[in-house]
Amino acid sequence: MLNYGLSPAQWDPFAELRQLQSQMNRMFDGDGRSQRVSDGGWPAVNMWMGDDSVVVTAEMPGVAQDDIDLTVRENTLIIAGKRNPSTDDEDAAWHRRERPAGEFSRSIRLPLRVDPDKVEARAKNGVLEIEMGRPDAERPRKIKVKAS
Repeated sequence: MLNYGLSPAQWDPFAELRQLQSQMNRMFDGDGRSQRVSDGGWPAVNMWMGDDSVVVTAEMPGVAQDDIDLTVRENTLIIAGKRNPSTDDEDAAWHRRERPAGEFSRSIRLPLRVDPDKVEARAKNGVLEIEMGRPDAERPRKIKVKAS
C-alpha cells in the first residue's frame, strides 16, 4: 500500500510488513494445501501438437490410476481426481507440507476439437500422458492443383 494522501505521522510501514507477512503465511500455510491446487494450477501440464493429434502430459506423483477421471468435450480436457495424503496419522506433527492432497480438477482448453473415440491415456513414473486425435472431418487436407 502506498501512502498517497497520508502524512508521515499516519503511515505505518510496520503495519504493511505485518500485512505482507500475514498474506505470505496464508499463501504457504493455509489449510495445509498448496495454493496451486486451489487456483487450478495443479497438476502441472505440458501440451504439444502433432500432425493429427494433441498430446497433454500431467505430473501426478502419488495419484493412483484408479483415482484419475478424464473427460473430453470438443476442445476442453478435464483432469480430475484425488491424491490421498501420504500418512493417515491424524496426530502427526508436520514440519513441512508442500505436496497437496485431496480432490482436484483442472480444465485445459485445447487448440483444436478432438474426437472422444480417439483418446488414449497412459501413466508411467507419475506422469500421465493423454493423446487425443482430431476428428477425420477436421483434419487438414492437401489439395492437389491441376494444370489447365
